[in-house]
Amino acid sequence: MLSEELKARIREAYAAIQSARDLSPRWGQRQMIATIANTLARIPPADDPDEAGLPPICVVEAGTGTGKTIAYTLAAIPLAQARGKRLVVATATVALQEQFVHKDLPDIRRHSGLAFSSALAKGRRRYVCLSKLDRLLMEGSAGDFLPLYPDEQAAGTPADALPLYSSMLDALGRGEWDGDRDNWPGEMAEETWLAATSDHSQCSGRRCPNVSQCSFFKAREDLQQADVIVANHDLVLADLALGGGAILPPPEDSIYIFDEGHHLPDKALSHFSSFCRLHTTQQWLQDSGKQLAQGAKLLAQLPDGKRLLESLPPILEEARAGLQTAEQAVAALFPAPDGRGSPEGQTLRFPHGQVPESLSGLATGLAAQFDRLQSVFSRLSDQLEAALDDADSKLDREDAESWHLAVGGMLGRAEATLELWRDFAADTSREEPPRARWARLLESGGQAGFELRCSPILAADLLQDVLWSRAAGVVVTSATLTALSSFERFILHSGVPREAEFQVVTSPFDYSRATLAVPAMDCDPGDAEAHTAALVAGLPGWLDPTEASLVLFSARRQMQAVYEGLADRLGEQILMQGQASKQELLRRHREAVDAGKGSILFGLASFAEGVDLPGHYCRHVLIARIPFAVPDSPIEAALAEWVEARGRNAFMEISVPDASLRLLQACGRLLRTEADSGRVTLLDRRLLTRRYGRAILDSLPPFRREFGI
Repeated sequence: MLSEELKARIREAYAAIQSARDLSPRWGQRQMIATIANTLARIPPADDPDEAGLPPICVVEAGTGTGKTIAYTLAAIPLAQARGKRLVVATATVALQEQFVHKDLPDIRRHSGLAFSSALAKGRRRYVCLSKLDRLLMEGSAGDFLPLYPDEQAAGTPADALPLYSSMLDALGRGEWDGDRDNWPGEMAEETWLAATSDHSQCSGRRCPNVSQCSFFKAREDLQQADVIVANHDLVLADLALGGGAILPPPEDSIYIFDEGHHLPDKALSHFSSFCRLHTTQQWLQDSGKQLAQGAKLLAQLPDGKRLLESLPPILEEARAGLQTAEQAVAALFPAPDGRGSPEGQTLRFPHGQVPESLSGLATGLAAQFDRLQSVFSRLSDQLEAALDDADSKLDREDAESWHLAVGGMLGRAEATLELWRDFAADTSREEPPRARWARLLESGGQAGFELRCSPILAADLLQDVLWSRAAGVVVTSATLTALSSFERFILHSGVPREAEFQVVTSPFDYSRATLAVPAMDCDPGDAEAHTAALVAGLPGWLDPTEASLVLFSARRQMQAVYEGLADRLGEQILMQGQASKQELLRRHREAVDAGKGSILFGLASFAEGVDLPGHYCRHVLIARIPFAVPDSPIEAALAEWVEARGRNAFMEISVPDASLRLLQACGRLLRTEADSGRVTLLDRRLLTRRYGRAILDSLPPFRREFGI
């Protein structure tokens, strides 16, 4: 129960920030504060652990303009401090993370009267590794450090990066840079940066001779004392995937707030999936064997080093041979090329997650081979760590550190590949729901290769194991958590317990200031060619060339076709996604509007969410069609297949709620402040003519409506 003392503290903080910032009272914001505070108050006091049960979980859909950042911060900080817990606020992106920690939190601290400390958390890959940097500069090449996925590294001359690495080291030495990539003042290619970083399998932690100057560990020390830790979804999920407590505080000591929480299930799937690129993994095995042979003199000095090194060549060769056979088996599963020589069926999904027998038997053997391989790498890594711990070790410390990095990278790659083959060899008869398993044909430099992937189709069980059952408390919030006016979609995908507190907080916006229009059309998107022609013919009349508009498409092909059809009439005013970066297009759009000109943005799904164009920057949002997902995702296809196999309707249970959510997000691009007004035009008459269309319509905000016949 929420004590009177905590109630008073939260009320006083809310009143103080309202007064300091001259904010008008918002009923929805107060409702959100009360819901979160009353939920988290169920966390048992530290001195009464016997009360522990299901962690308190709160799922709040807060409409645009609610002021949810202030609401969850003011409610959660006093509760976290009172219960002796750490507050971990996870945003969807690094950009939102930076805004929260550098702008929102200092403002709340300054005006609310709450006393709390905060720190920004990022993963190892966001910080330079001094040991890697030293070795890169010493050897004049990145060649001695095999990247985790060589096929993803761009080709180039390693020496080209040496001046940059030298500048980085100088900036660190002068105290002008803290080792954080986001604070580096210049441009840097992704492969150049990754070569100078490490992951958890390569990092020797407190054994590293550079640990006292390590940017990652300096940042991590700040986390140990902070009341509020600001992270992003990916970092929190990576920490949970490692068991929790690897980077962030343990889940049992943490209250998590997931802002933009509708991304949580999809983010979780990406952290618990596996993959293997067959050809490049063969090359990696060959390169690893050569590299270890070069280091045999040093590694043989380890207590068991000689025996381990002697055991590796047959293991590496058997794994390579197994991958070659698997590559042939996968190639046989794909359709033959068409008459023009181009491959058909770029992605081949295995129905119900069942791997064909021609491949599943090979997967069992490969799992055994990679299990042996990771075991050898693990022992080598352990013995190198022991040598680093041993002050009397005869190994050169610098060389031992270098080889710990290299072997750690090999171990990480072997473990990741082992996971894929275990997934492909698994008995699927008891999987419920089944995992999605598929093969993909890749082409690079004119050479074809194959990639195998496996992923859960729902994050429910994963999040139950690592989050819902372990955290001290959880708050999930977003402007779009319901679909068709229900939390059922989020419950299905996330597995959040039904005993959780669910709350919808309506937006303070006056939706009567905006209109939802569905113009009369003689076709619908079911006839793609006719619908595209209708858009080309109708958009000049639907658009006002003197104002700012956002036109959203579900398919790139249609967007490009419409752009080409309008080039002679509106071409100069249209800024189309793909012509420049998203941020650059938005900058040009604002610049044109500020100059008193009209501007029309053409965009896909990424422009339907997270784009903030308040006031005169967007007076009209046009949506080409109800945004049903393009059926090209193996995970979505496998989920629909599973639902249908259970005698349910996948279209009504998955496709329609998903489309409803996306449409709501797209409509949300219009009203961004309480003073905004404008128009949403949906160019899809199925909203009015189909039964599911009516269900979607009923879940949209209460705009004024103008429907054509």
